[in-house]
Amino acid sequence: MVNAGDMNGSGNLMDFLDEPFPDVGTYEDFHTIDWLREKSRDTDRHRKITSKSKESIWEFIKSLLDAWSGWVVMLLIGLLAGTLAGVIDLAVDWMTDLKEGVCLSAFWYSHEQCCWTSNETTFDDRDKCPQWQKWSELLVSQSEGASAYILNYFLYIMWALCFAFLAVSLVRVFAPYACGSGIPEIKTILSGFIIRGYLGKWTLLIKTVTLVLVVSSGLSLGKEGPLVHVACCCGNFFSSLFSKYSKNEGKRREVLSAAAAAGVSVAFGAPIGGVLFSLEEVSYYFPLKTLWRSFFAALVAAFTLRSINPFGNSRLVLFYVEYHTPWYMAELFPFILLGVFGGLWGTLFIRCNIAWCRRRKTTRLGKYPVLEVIVITAITAIIAYPNPYTRRSTSELISELFNDCGALESSQLCDYINDPNMTRPVDDIPDRPAGPGVYTAMWQLALALVFKIVITIFTFGMKIPSGLFIPSMAVGAMAGRMVGVGVEQLAYHHHDWIIFRNWCRPGADCVTPGLYAMVGAAACLGGVTRMTVSLVVIMFELTGGLEYIVPLMAAAVTSKWVADAFGKEGIYEAHIHLNGYPFLDVKDEFTHRTLATDVMRPRRGEAPLSVLTQDSMTVEDVETLIKETDYNGFPVVVSKDSERLIGFAQRRELILAIKNARQRQDGVVSNSIVYFTEEPPELPPNSPHPLKLRRILNLSPFTVTDHTPMETVVDIFRKLGLRQCLVTRSGRLLGIITKKDVLRHMAQMANQDPESIMFN
Repeated sequence: MVNAGDMNGSGNLMDFLDEPFPDVGTYEDFHTIDWLREKSRDTDRHRKITSKSKESIWEFIKSLLDAWSGWVVMLLIGLLAGTLAGVIDLAVDWMTDLKEGVCLSAFWYSHEQCCWTSNETTFDDRDKCPQWQKWSELLVSQSEGASAYILNYFLYIMWALCFAFLAVSLVRVFAPYACGSGIPEIKTILSGFIIRGYLGKWTLLIKTVTLVLVVSSGLSLGKEGPLVHVACCCGNFFSSLFSKYSKNEGKRREVLSAAAAAGVSVAFGAPIGGVLFSLEEVSYYFPLKTLWRSFFAALVAAFTLRSINPFGNSRLVLFYVEYHTPWYMAELFPFILLGVFGGLWGTLFIRCNIAWCRRRKTTRLGKYPVLEVIVITAITAIIAYPNPYTRRSTSELISELFNDCGALESSQLCDYINDPNMTRPVDDIPDRPAGPGVYTAMWQLALALVFKIVITIFTFGMKIPSGLFIPSMAVGAMAGRMVGVGVEQLAYHHHDWIIFRNWCRPGADCVTPGLYAMVGAAACLGGVTRMTVSLVVIMFELTGGLEYIVPLMAAAVTSKWVADAFGKEGIYEAHIHLNGYPFLDVKDEFTHRTLATDVMRPRRGEAPLSVLTQDSMTVEDVETLIKETDYNGFPVVVSKDSERLIGFAQRRELILAIKNARQRQDGVVSNSIVYFTEEPPELPPNSPHPLKLRRILNLSPFTVTDHTPMETVVDIFRKLGLRQCLVTRSGRLLGIITKKDVLRHMAQMANQDPESIMFN
């Protein structure tokens, strides 16, 4: 105990909080960051570095290193994301083929690699070589017949079940956050939400391994969405190595935005599309500096993947196509029809998938994730094997559907009846009547389309890594190829019709069915995700079809219009709302005529607002207030009578400050006065040391008046990324509006359940 006279001479003790202490400025799990404070802290840090850089050469070098650290992080993200994507692609190829057979000369070779190395492979039978043996040939020395088929069928199912069981077990035991696509959570994290462990090292490792397993198992899912999650895990890991990013959550999110771009870059081989995807779809705050860094990260990632060359075609993508026929204006009608189909499929998928996921969350089904994965895998494998279009990997299926039928194609889809007198160049084959192989392929594709539509609804959202891009593209590509073949045959048999007469003469190569598959794929992907600009860019980077931008744009815009007519939410936003994440979507419109006073707390009849006073509460009073409430922060007022606002103190920082004061300052006891002013209050003699907490006080909290329209308040929360704002009238505190209050009010105005917003 000391008297007031002694107290005045011990300023260094009272002001120990003028120096930062551990964990100040950090956030608790499942809470939202304060964007304004993070921005202010980064500005202060930068100002300090700039002023110090003039003092010595060493400080100048340190300032240069700080400036270049962002580019170094981008380089490291690009290198690791590209390497992981290449390894995943190679491993998926091998393990997918492992379900059907094995390479005797080198068991780690996929079917294609095995036959590349063989000297006995002919061009006509390029998929057959002595070194590659199906399981029936290896085990019972039979390649044909019922017993060989049944054995191969059985082993296909067993491998699929083995892969899926291993994947779901790894996720459940080691990294529960490795399940799903990851994009809804990435969007939420980039908007300022904290989910600790979601981008951790264990999540990165397990998601990479299990992604290979689930894609190889033949389930109706893709690896493209999860690759964005993997790249963001890389971004989080490398940003933790640099204090500039590890100590500032706002700066860390700039890195994660760029990492998302690198993820799409390696997923599709589309660096520009990746940058646009990050800008259009996932990022919340995207300054110009982040645009350049995203571009660089996507470039490095694409270059790294190209160096690994996982597809063996010296290209970044599996779906590279070269069409030799231009498109014609009359074809815009079927392209728009495919856009309508894509929009309807997107709406159907979102509604059915969300209904199933909600059922999974609210019933006993959610308690048995392993059993659910095993059952869906078994159903998928049993139904998929008999149909050649569902047996193969979805990426290979899309590649075949995109392909143009050249003279050397051996696919069933290219089984046309050739004119024996044809003497045209190889690249300019005219439209021909469909042969029996094409008709067989059409009904097999129709069955595959129905199967994919149904099974994808139940697969997406299970407790395994699951992307949606590739299954959506497969649905659209199958529908598009069937429409393309239909238009091609119509043009061939009825070339004298008025719609074909001007551009489709007999013997001409008029219609390219592969182009319709490409347009259908874009339409269905757009219907599910509601992407537009980035989708078109990804599609033409993915296929190399630069001159087909207009058909892709027409289909993407049509699918978005049709899908938006039934509901504005894409699949990712729908899953964000299903999980109750506090995501304030920039695309949502708020047009209701409510005021801040209608939303603020406390409302009429509720207990008064919990506040701190500037110099009249003891440490015990503050600790009691913290213990009895669960608020994230407290307004600080002059006194409870005047309620004049001074500032705002965060709950976490109050707890840390008092804890540190008790450890480092002997005079602080339970009845010590806590003050937030510059000078200590006048205290009677023999009073304990007061505790100065001005350093943790936000002296400029964002405030609005009670008559501010909620439309303006919502806009402020979106654009400034606020956690809360205080409601005042003539400087007197009336209440508080948090982000959760805003989201609940918006849900209420949209006739939705306001209690669905679960997190702060």
